[in-house]
Amino acid sequence: MNSFRKILAQIFAGIAYAVLGLAGWKKKTVEANLKHVSQGAWGREEPRGLYKKMLKNLTRHVGELLFCFDTYKNLPGDCAAYPCGVGGCRFELAEGTGTVIEKMRKGGIFLTAHYGNYEASGAWLCALGVPLKASFIPLKPEWLNRHIYNKIRCVRGRPYSVDAKTPRDFLRILDGTAPDCAGQKQLFCLLADQDSRIPSALDGTFLGQPAKINPLPDFLLKHRPDTPVFFCWIEERPGKKILHAVEADWRSRLPGSESGAGSGRNDIVDGPYRIWLEARIKENPALWYGWTHRRFRSKNPEIYR
Repeated sequence: MNSFRKILAQIFAGIAYAVLGLAGWKKKTVEANLKHVSQGAWGREEPRGLYKKMLKNLTRHVGELLFCFDTYKNLPGDCAAYPCGVGGCRFELAEGTGTVIEKMRKGGIFLTAHYGNYEASGAWLCALGVPLKASFIPLKPEWLNRHIYNKIRCVRGRPYSVDAKTPRDFLRILDGTAPDCAGQKQLFCLLADQDSRIPSALDGTFLGQPAKINPLPDFLLKHRPDTPVFFCWIEERPGKKILHAVEADWRSRLPGSESGAGSGRNDIVDGPYRIWLEARIKENPALWYGWTHRRFRSKNPEIYR
């Protein structure tokens, strides 16, 4: 990473951390979520300490996105080129990730969360030649939305954000028949750790508590049952960033299988994805920025009053 840009990112992170901390940004929401999940089987975290660590991580990652994001976009496209050093930082692929990347290049579903530098993982995958299409809600004002689409979420001239609106749109992305897919099956990316407040939301659990979950991944797998599902995240160590990519074993949960008999649906979000995300959160709770969301509002709105 460019040294000057790294310094700017650090300055921004320090200022943002001080301002947001002084304002108590999202502090009550974080405390409400922690109190709620501590009543279940998940465990207990000290709110004040977690809030400060999470805010420090968040502002650091935002600083990276603002000043150093091009580093991820310009990483090598050949898995054999890793590990590599760029601007004083070492970039690596975790064991087995190269094999999974080859599969991701052929399309599928990529489920991730507001965990760590999740935005950077999308740019890194695009640099590796993965045909990523990340679902997003258009931003306002319109000029900001155009900037994000054409400049920020764009790798080597290819925008990877998509504003799909109907089930048919999502299936076309998977099939590679959408207008900007050039006939190539895409890797459809979805952040699946938020409270789903649409009428078709499914009942599930998260961190030991009842929660509403996004029905789209299960819908897609119902209509495209041969679609592979992947999870991906970036592990950070001093001077080192490691990309992890794994393929989910979800087919064993299909109705009629030993573990999924009688379930009536695939349960990718409330099954393998939830297990994966909870494992990441247990490793480092301060890297999950979902603490700042009203994750359990649909089931327990009273905890945020």
